[in-house]
Formats: sequence, C-alpha cells, structure tokens
Amino acid sequence: MQWDDLRYFLAIARTGSISGAARRLAVQHSTVSRRLRSLEEQLATRLIERKKSGYELTDAGQELHLTARKVEAQILGFQQDRGGQDRDAAGELRVSAINNMASTALMPVFARFSEDHPKIELHIQVTNKFVKLSERDADIAIRLTNTPRDTLIGVRLATVASAVYGARDYCARLQAGKAAETWLGVECCGFHMSWTKDACPDKDHRLYVDDTLLTLAALKACAGLAYLPCFMGDCEPSLVRFRPPEAKHDLGLWLVFHSDLRRVKRVRLFRQHMQREVAGLRPLFEGKRAIA
Repeated sequence: MQWDDLRYFLAIARTGSISGAARRLAVQHSTVSRRLRSLEEQLATRLIERKKSGYELTDAGQELHLTARKVEAQILGFQQDRGGQDRDAAGELRVSAINNMASTALMPVFARFSEDHPKIELHIQVTNKFVKLSERDADIAIRLTNTPRDTLIGVRLATVASAVYGARDYCARLQAGKAAETWLGVECCGFHMSWTKDACPDKDHRLYVDDTLLTLAALKACAGLAYLPCFMGDCEPSLVRFRPPEAKHDLGLWLVFHSDLRRVKRVRLFRQHMQREVAGLRPLFEGKRAIA
C-alpha cells in the first residue's frame, strides 16, 4: 500500500465525493477514481459506497480512514520537524485568506513575500469559511473574527472597521430627501447579515448579494446602502460613508496556524512578514485613513 493512494482516499473521505477530492488535490476526476479502484483492488474490499445521500465509507473504509489519518500525522510530523530544522526556507506554503482582502489590500503584501523568498512556493486560497488546519486544508489562515479558536496559534494583525456606504450621488439625494433609503440584502457572512438585519429589520430588499465584492459593485451602481469594510469602501472614489464606523462592528484580523507548524521556518517568516507589512496598513483597516 502506497502513501499516495492513501492520500487520495483521505481526500475522498474528507470531501464526501470523488469530484470534491479532485478539486482539493487539483487533479482530474478520473485520476481520483482510478486511484480508489486501485486501492480497493489491492485490499480486495470495497471502501466506499455510493448512496442517494452521497458517498459513504464502508466498515473497511472506516477502519482504513483511522489508519490513514495516523499515517498522515506521522508523515506530516516528520515534514514539519525537518522544515523547522532547514536553514534555508523553501517548500510549499498554503495560505487561506478572505477573497475581498486577498484580492485588494493584501495582494501586494503577498507579492513582496514571494519576491523576498523565491524558494517558498506561496499558494493563496480564498474562502470565507474556516479551514481545517489540523488536516492540512491550509498551513495558515487569515481570518476576520473576535473569537479565534483556542486550539490554534494566532496573532492579531489589526482591527478591521466597517461603515455604511453608498454611491456619492445616491447619498446626496438621500440627504436632500429626494430618494428613499434602500438597503442591499447582504448574505456574504454572519456579521454583515446581522448588521443589515439591525439596520433594516423589515428585510425590504430588492437586491441580494453573497460576496463583498458584489456588494461593492452594487453600491457603485446606486443599488442602495450596505456595510463594507473601510479598507474597501474608503478606496472607492464613487462611494461615501452614509454612517460612520462603530466600535461594535470592529473585527480582529487574525493570522492563525496549527501548533505543529510553530517550528517551521517558512511559517515563521510569513508570520513576521505579515506583522511588519500590516502594521503599515492599520490606518486603512481601522478606517482612519483621510477621506476625500
């Protein structure tokens, strides 16, 4: 039995499907399927059954899942120990970040890290969900939260403020009493959904969006009002603050990683780089940058 086959099996078990495993491993669907058949032939038993609810592990699959996780932990532990001993920082580093931040304020920061450390292969993965760092969904996660998980090692990089924004012309018409106050239905995260509900309890929304980049586009199109992080809203000339930031809407920008990676040099270098770089961006994140 080869570790590579077990790696494919673990991806199927964790995602619940062959297609999900293929996306996770960045390979073709047929490759995952072939690896699974090969493993089942080697063991002369079925590991996965397809049911109406999706793929489920057989009894043998459950047993192999436990064994494979132990093997993975041993291999990852060895890699992490060796990574901590390496004098030269090199290898793959996978960072999970929030899309709106990774594609705007943080991308130049990531680019400078790659330039400073050409031997480190930096992979930026965007998602608004918490990733399972213990199962190596990513090495590092950059998240907005005021309650980071105590099972992880973390550092608070900055405070991110939010305010209510609208298109400059639309807000001028609102203040002149020439337009009705309309709110976007924002479904990008629990924070914005809760804040929008408080601001517009009757839920009278004509347009719904599920991503802050979509919120930004809708605001620019004069579709209404919505909460935006100040690092986004203040950088868009066509938008203005309709309401100022409130401390109750402040969120912590955290960099977190699993304790097993604390000795890995490339993780330490990335953490130190982010702390230095984000320190210079704090006025932007905290909503204190001068507004035109």
